[in-house]
Amino acid sequence: MPVLSLTDLVDLVSKAGTPKATKVREIKNRDAYQPATDYYKRFRDGIVEIHSEGEGKDSLQDILAALPPHKVENYSEVVEGYRKWWGRKELEWFDPPRNFYNYNDFSVSVNPELGLLINGEPHVIKLYLKADPLSKLRVDIVGSLMGITLAEYPDIKFGVLDVRNSKLFVSAASIGAPLIDAELAYVESLWPHV
Repeated sequence: MPVLSLTDLVDLVSKAGTPKATKVREIKNRDAYQPATDYYKRFRDGIVEIHSEGEGKDSLQDILAALPPHKVENYSEVVEGYRKWWGRKELEWFDPPRNFYNYNDFSVSVNPELGLLINGEPHVIKLYLKADPLSKLRVDIVGSLMGITLAEYPDIKFGVLDVRNSKLFVSAASIGAPLIDAELAYVESLWPHV
């Protein structure tokens, strides 16, 4: 059963025509995940470690220690963006729930990075680290898919944190399963031919 990441699905929904077909081909033919090639893995792991161990904002600097020179500029931007977003908020860690959205023979892994009580309110957050602007469509897809797959947690707010711009978008809109199913039906029909 092919498993797509939440980011894969968002990228697919955001494209149309030939670029969408090209993205399906890329997903199908890419190599298996290798942590060594995950550019922002150290940042995501560092943020989780800081919160899960109850460390303070000053620990964010540790993420930058011993980085290869080609990563320093991008990492400095995301660390500073995260520091600014953190601000004076009281943040308390909890393990974020995870699940899969299934459609026929395809699954989408819904794997948010952060579970945080923000000033006492539970939030499950997907980090957005790209330099490209974060669109409302992306926020709505991520929030909706988390809302559908993690519906057993009705008190949790689902959101996307645009780390570089220090802005948390909490999703109120629900795109709904029919749109997600339609996108996965497209992927399913194209998959054998790419």
